[in-house]
Amino acid sequence: MRILHIFDHSIPLHSGYSFRSQAILRAQRALGWETVHLTGPKHTAAAGAFIEREEIEGLEFYRSPLPSGWINRAPVLNQWAVVTAIEQQLRHLIPILRPDILHAHSPALNGEGAVRAARRFGLPVVYEVRAFWEDAAANHGTSREWGARYRLVRALESRVLRRADGVVTICQGLRDEIVSRGIEPNKIAVVPNAVDTERFQLSGQADIELQRSLGLEGKRVLGFLGSFYDYEGLRLLLQVLPGLLKRYPDTRVLLTGGGPQAEALHALAHQLGVADAVVFTGRVPNSDVQRYYDLVDILVYPREKMRLTDLVTPLKPLEAMAQGKLLIASDVGGHRELIDDGATGSLFKAGDVTSLEEAIVWLFEHPECWDERRAAGRAFVESERTWAGSIQNYVPVYTRLMERNKCQRARQASL
Repeated sequence: MRILHIFDHSIPLHSGYSFRSQAILRAQRALGWETVHLTGPKHTAAAGAFIEREEIEGLEFYRSPLPSGWINRAPVLNQWAVVTAIEQQLRHLIPILRPDILHAHSPALNGEGAVRAARRFGLPVVYEVRAFWEDAAANHGTSREWGARYRLVRALESRVLRRADGVVTICQGLRDEIVSRGIEPNKIAVVPNAVDTERFQLSGQADIELQRSLGLEGKRVLGFLGSFYDYEGLRLLLQVLPGLLKRYPDTRVLLTGGGPQAEALHALAHQLGVADAVVFTGRVPNSDVQRYYDLVDILVYPREKMRLTDLVTPLKPLEAMAQGKLLIASDVGGHRELIDDGATGSLFKAGDVTSLEEAIVWLFEHPECWDERRAAGRAFVESERTWAGSIQNYVPVYTRLMERNKCQRARQASL
């Protein structure tokens, strides 16, 4: 079986999206499936140059060029140009690569391009929803929730869901939303986010030299490693710090990463008078991330409550549990699907400084519970959230579509 995956972007660009994609491809190949890969024009735009085909970490990706001319600068029309570019690339590649299934991943632009190309060749299409991009755009400020652009993107998403032969999503919250749009439940499979337990081993000893260079030796370290988006709620993590410092002067916050909120977070730390207790490392090479994880006592995920965070499960808490780390997270829907409060982690009321402070203080005051909680988190990942296990949920989806396509071709041959 050969699956042609269509992605928004991929490695070497670093994001939760590209890391999930990479993990899926490696796990599918481990099952003996053949995978081939195409990225849309947005990867080319982010990469800064068009390379028709490139191999990254043993995976070969075909790229789509950016649409040219005035249409690429026209609002709305430039998005439809992305669909057209993907469709054209697929029409070119399908006769060469001869896939059995097209598997398009969010956003809906990829799904629409795949559906249009697939109809020409009689191929089944799986569409995978990782998030509703209209909600992400509303949070980033590029559209207004329930405004005209929001409704247009939502309508396109629903159109692709109806026309796809199979639908995959990453969590129960998104599945429930898809069903509410009138999509047949039996058509939907959940392939949850997971981790590679070979890659994420139990945390080791802190790198003393790095610890000293950051001023964290002998400190209680709260940390966040990732992208600094507004919905991550990192302002709350800084707002809780003045109260904590009164009780525990050795508390420090380590923020590793970057993003749209980086400048605002620097300013807030100074405004609150806690700049000396906050360490901003900026982005670090992926190969060094583990060294920074090993400096953290408690990882904090204070996501704000909104449609996006209630519906979507993030990868970061799973990565923390895989390393046997202590974690505290807001009680948004995406976190509640992953974390058993009081067993694998702690949940606090989203947006509530007092609730977050209480959760941190409880862990500071009960170190005797740390080992048990760390072990519970690692055990959950090993039993429920490995990629080898998660990827098995694709099997019935692909098998059903392959059998259906085989029957359709047999009927056509008999006519």
